Amino acid sequence: MGVNGVTGGDAGGVTGGADGILAVDAGNSKTDVAVIGADGTVLGTARGGGFRPPAVGVEAAVDALETVVAEAASAAGRPVRGAVEHVSACLANADLPVEERELADALRARGWGRTTEVRNDTFAVLRAGLPDGAPVRGVAVVCGAGINCVGMLPDGRTARFPALGRVSGDWGGGAGLAEEALWYAARAADGRGAPTELARALPGHFGLASMDELIEALHRGRIPGARRHELPPVLFATAAAGDAVAAAVVGRLAEEIVLLVTVALDRLGLLDKAAQEPEPEPEPVPVLLGGGVLAARHPLLNGRIAELLAVAAPGAVPAVVTAPPVLGAGLLGLDRLGAEAPAHTRLARYYAEIRG
Repeated sequence: MGVNGVTGGDAGGVTGGADGILAVDAGNSKTDVAVIGADGTVLGTARGGGFRPPAVGVEAAVDALETVVAEAASAAGRPVRGAVEHVSACLANADLPVEERELADALRARGWGRTTEVRNDTFAVLRAGLPDGAPVRGVAVVCGAGINCVGMLPDGRTARFPALGRVSGDWGGGAGLAEEALWYAARAADGRGAPTELARALPGHFGLASMDELIEALHRGRIPGARRHELPPVLFATAAAGDAVAAAVVGRLAEEIVLLVTVALDRLGLLDKAAQEPEPEPEPVPVLLGGGVLAARHPLLNGRIAELLAVAAPGAVPAVVTAPPVLGAGLLGLDRLGAEAPAHTRLARYYAEIRG
């Protein structure tokens, strides 16, 4: 595997096999699988739980994934082994080259297809958000529980970040926003920080009267830590109501997202093109925004991102991705097979129709 973050190769013991691709989008909370014909026709689909190798181990995670793959293959009238020509898997927790190699080896050993390609799941968002017929060129940012950014060019070159949290320099995502909101609220409540409505809104969300009560409830487990994911919407609502502290946190997230985008554009040689002078119009570069935080389209966040990008990279064209990431995995698979444009269009139309 090269630095572009793609791992591929022949599956041991699999020769020939059915045509088409197996598209896998496996996130931390859910997994979508589709068996897709070489012409872009969706032949079978299935959905399962999250894909979390760090928590359960690679083999156990792939065992669970195989259950979902088997369901999709059965719906397509195919056996699991040798079900397709190519497996296009966009996986959560495939953050480092060594993890991509391990996961690709584990998937390849199952013999689902003759070739296997593994990418981080953020690439699925990038590919799913590109217009029909557009070259694979642009940058995607996913801001959900965490935050990540990838970029890609038609020749296969990519830009990416480890996205392992603070240890790899990351800030943002729902978890980071919740942590920041609690920090500012706690300091406002005890006098160490500036006043903010967060000191009332956060405990109020849980039916509590004060930050002291909320801190104790979180510390002693009366409110499970997993419920912290409920706090970012409270932060955004407080910011929208005019609270300066909450608005500053939202503004910082917008700045972080634009920083990720501009660094990725620069690595791909697209930043100068997106801001080039004296051309009357900069070359358009898609910037796809995905994940629950960005898909919510909070005006203070998404609007600020657009404002900052207009200055830093005037050619960048931001858009929120609403298509399911499994579509991106499928389109990447069709790219690998060299499918013609009608196959891509057919697949995109299928997912547009099931979204209503």
